Amino acid sequence: MSKTKKRPRQSRAVHDEERFVTDLDYTGGFIHDLPGPSEHLGLGQESFEERVAKLVKDWGCNGKEDYIAELINTALKLAKDGSEELDLKIVNRAVKEMRYANRVFLPYRKRRKITVFGSARTQPGDAEYEAAVEFCRRMTDHGFMVITGAGPGIMEAGNLGAGPGNSFGLRIQLPFEAGANSFIDGDPKLINFKYFFTRKLSFVKEAHAAALFPGGFGTMDEGFETMTLIQTGKAIIFPIVMIDAPGGVYWKEFRDFISNHLLRLRLISEEDLDLFKVTDSVDDAVDEIVSFYRVFHSYRYVRDKLVIRLNHPISQASVIRLNDEHGDFLLSGRYELSKPLPVEADQPEIAVLPRLVCTPRRSHYGKMRKMIDALNQSEITT
Repeated sequence: MSKTKKRPRQSRAVHDEERFVTDLDYTGGFIHDLPGPSEHLGLGQESFEERVAKLVKDWGCNGKEDYIAELINTALKLAKDGSEELDLKIVNRAVKEMRYANRVFLPYRKRRKITVFGSARTQPGDAEYEAAVEFCRRMTDHGFMVITGAGPGIMEAGNLGAGPGNSFGLRIQLPFEAGANSFIDGDPKLINFKYFFTRKLSFVKEAHAAALFPGGFGTMDEGFETMTLIQTGKAIIFPIVMIDAPGGVYWKEFRDFISNHLLRLRLISEEDLDLFKVTDSVDDAVDEIVSFYRVFHSYRYVRDKLVIRLNHPISQASVIRLNDEHGDFLLSGRYELSKPLPVEADQPEIAVLPRLVCTPRRSHYGKMRKMIDALNQSEITT
């Protein structure tokens, strides 16, 4: 029998740093450098473009008319391209799934969230199941919401530990699996996906951290994709913890494989091993994630500059130590304390936060993670 019981609805403590959690840009600021809608992506037929523009204006798009018009133009071009019905079905369903997921997450964008991966085959009472329940319960105590795949096993344990008020479920429709687990079924924060790729986008896009418990091909796929996105700078750096049951070796042997084969053959860099942490302790896993946001808040690229927003001001001595010990992450110059840069005026809700600005090497995200860890050890000033 499982030792766990359904968790009652609880009030949630609000942590100081939550006041400054901004809408999450999972690209780490690269999205701000992307060009807006381009005129050359029009339909090439002025009369149709005018009709689309009028439709969008009449509908009302809250200042985002150009983006909506370009989406419509792209859809019309699919018809002109002679796209086959199957291709149109895939594009149509994918856009619908992304749109609905965005709608569900939107009211919670200012809450930190952790995505939890793991096997659907783990049973209540298994050490891994109980560890997942406790871990997710502890994360909600620190203000995090929990995102799972909504299925049985570790996913069920995550939703149980988080409780209904702090749970999301991203269910994949499979012919051999039943519906969502009982702790998220019927919840308005349950999202159903047909495609794995739209589901995995939400797992990473909406998260501030990820935890992996032992699992099969799906868990491995999700873990490797998350690490790849961070390693290549396509997603923000956030904590990734791989959690074994007490005394377990699943993730320990996984790390050994990475070191003994991928690293030995120079298929990855040594610094890439700093992108994740392996532990069999729930306490250590919780601390790894919570401490990541002790001083560090978020970051954004402004052309060649990396602007790191801080939850608290830090001493000049701490900045000197960063320059001495983590200068190899810099392309040029030094780490310097700063006020918000003028282009950050589009995020007024975090204008009060102090900044640390540098010119980094954009291909060394393992070194960036080590620098953030050192930043979180800084002396906090008032």
